[in-house]
Amino acid sequence: MNLYLPKASKNEQRMVFLAITGLLALLATVNGNAQPTLRPADLVNTFIGTDGTGHTFPGPSRPFGMVQPGPDNAEGGWDFTSGYQYRAPNILGFSQTHASGTGVDELGDILLQPLAEKRLSDFGSTYDKSSETARPGYYAVTLRRNGARVELTSTLRVALHRYTYSHRGRVYVLADFQHGLISEFGPPRVIESDITPGADRIVGHERVHAWTTRTIAFAVVFNHPIVDVTVLPATRGAKAPRYLLAFETGESKQLLVKISVTSTDVEGAKGNLAELPGWDFDSVVKESNEEWNALLSRITLTAPVTQKRIFYTALYHCLLHPSVLSDRDGRYRGPDGKIRNSGKRLHYSTFSLWDTFRAGFPLDALIVPERIDDFIETLLDQGDAQGYLPLWPIWGAETNTMIGNPALPTIATAWADGFRGFDGQRALAAMIHASTINHTLSDNSTSDWEVYDQYGYFPIDKVNGEAVSRTMEAGVGDDATARMAGMLGDVENRRRFSKRAQSWRSLMDPETHLARGRDSKGVWRTPFDPVAVTSPLNNPGDYTEANAWQYTWAPALHDVDGLVAAMGGRDGFTAMLDRFFTIPNHGVNKYLGQEAQIGQYAHGDEPSHHIAWLYAFSSTPCRGQERVHQIATSFYRDTPDGIIGNDDAGQMSAWYIFATMGFYPVQPASGQYVLGKPLTKYIRIRIPGREPLQIVSPGTAHARFCVTSVSLRGVVIHGPTVSHQALAAGGQLLFQAKDNCRGPS
Repeated sequence: MNLYLPKASKNEQRMVFLAITGLLALLATVNGNAQPTLRPADLVNTFIGTDGTGHTFPGPSRPFGMVQPGPDNAEGGWDFTSGYQYRAPNILGFSQTHASGTGVDELGDILLQPLAEKRLSDFGSTYDKSSETARPGYYAVTLRRNGARVELTSTLRVALHRYTYSHRGRVYVLADFQHGLISEFGPPRVIESDITPGADRIVGHERVHAWTTRTIAFAVVFNHPIVDVTVLPATRGAKAPRYLLAFETGESKQLLVKISVTSTDVEGAKGNLAELPGWDFDSVVKESNEEWNALLSRITLTAPVTQKRIFYTALYHCLLHPSVLSDRDGRYRGPDGKIRNSGKRLHYSTFSLWDTFRAGFPLDALIVPERIDDFIETLLDQGDAQGYLPLWPIWGAETNTMIGNPALPTIATAWADGFRGFDGQRALAAMIHASTINHTLSDNSTSDWEVYDQYGYFPIDKVNGEAVSRTMEAGVGDDATARMAGMLGDVENRRRFSKRAQSWRSLMDPETHLARGRDSKGVWRTPFDPVAVTSPLNNPGDYTEANAWQYTWAPALHDVDGLVAAMGGRDGFTAMLDRFFTIPNHGVNKYLGQEAQIGQYAHGDEPSHHIAWLYAFSSTPCRGQERVHQIATSFYRDTPDGIIGNDDAGQMSAWYIFATMGFYPVQPASGQYVLGKPLTKYIRIRIPGREPLQIVSPGTAHARFCVTSVSLRGVVIHGPTVSHQALAAGGQLLFQAKDNCRGPS
């Protein structure tokens, strides 16, 4: 049936006018006239990363929002872990929770879909791509088949939808409580539910299982009464209802919906509704836009508009997660299913720790320092509830995903950076416990600490795969624990874990200088292919989403000097780096993290992220500056496919922010940044209550220029690093460069 599509509202006409005005101003800039006044939120392109493997979503959110509504094109599968792909032609509906950039399906709760005419099946709709628009705090699209214009916005805990139908009178909404994002091979996700329709609302709760098992409670409230409820047939195995709801809109074509969500119970969902007492959609959009502008404006830079769009979109993606989990009254549900109260502080979830300990969390420490203590308190509280520090929690539940325990370097980074709003002794005790007491891993094995202690590494015949990567990641955690003990004056545990952190040396093959598996008798893995990539789900072996070449550099995350010495000194280290970036690879494999490649370097997954920065410790530091410039300009674009590889809750984006600023946390738990070369002439970081940090770098934006000296507040920095605390104190960070960069060979 061909349906007449609604005309744009006056507000939408105004927004279109403003967009055209902005475009004309931008064109004027191209012709040499004055630059338009664009605020940071105006420069965010929320579609970057939505086409391909970036796995971001374009829906609205507040910074670190609990609720993040958006369109779902499918019910899951690896390509749709965020629910959305830019080129997908059909929209199933609009769910209220999403995770940005992850590699596993989860969330996608409470799917709503408007329809101008009654239909009892096949509720998806094609849509006009030209009608789809998004910016921080706002998303809109016209559903061609369903005859409705959908607009979305949100507060911290409440989603707000506005549907403008093609006609007045009776209209419909699908309310699907079975829907959620699951893998292709997953069972029905709803374990149990208790859902009750009312006069103008539906309230209830569900226990669901996809990536993890969790509870979600909700209140869905409409601004018009529900006049009819059709209970739709259940899909096979479903344990939650689907309703087709009918409404009479009278003289209006519009229907508005509020959806509050929580991990606790229906009372918590009702309490969260108080965050949005009225129905003023446009005011909520404006408030969200202002909140985003205030936060994004903490960093300003001088750069071309396209570079700014990439930069501010990356910063936006970094500030979506972790997500607030605590209700307005402070309650939240822990991983053991018990409801607790965080008091006056916020409790969070969606920590992609194996990814973000590298750059995402250090960037938070620099840009949103007021949240760091609550982040760490959250990790400690979850550790108390489940018996070990979290690995990859989402919606308050543990997934046990990835290897090592990346909460360890995360906590140590916070303490090294000077944060003292959490109990250091409590944190150290939790770190020691996580490093010595076995806990469950995602493959249902355990952390096998007794094996690690007995052999000094994980032998390939004693653990269930990923033996080399597990050894390397354990060293990162041991070093973090040792550093934390040292900062707290615990000499015994500093020595104990410093010694254990050297486990990586047992797997450095003296013949190849590469990280190579060996068995419990000390025999090296044979045959040995150093460029063969392994992953536990797709090609089991000794490495995690990487190969021997890529994991050989893992010790540099905590012991650069030791790795340099193990490779024969600076010249040998330099030669190994040069080989790494030039040895041919086996081609793209998105399921193994092998994307955005330069030789063996694969920017599409985290094990490679710090490697180009290691040239700062080599005989040719300028070569590393050129490599970072090459990565930043080759693999980040102002297009929907502008992120190559999962954004992983902002880690991929954080790398770009640091590259632009000219420094990177190669060894995050040390509290130090490795200096490189900024990608623009001027950046200012201004945190409320602190002196601004001004990054000045005349000439460095050009690829061939090489930084030759760096000074902070007029004092020359000797060596390749600068501390977080020194930068947080503000002042001018001045990079001096010369046109003498020979570039990578």
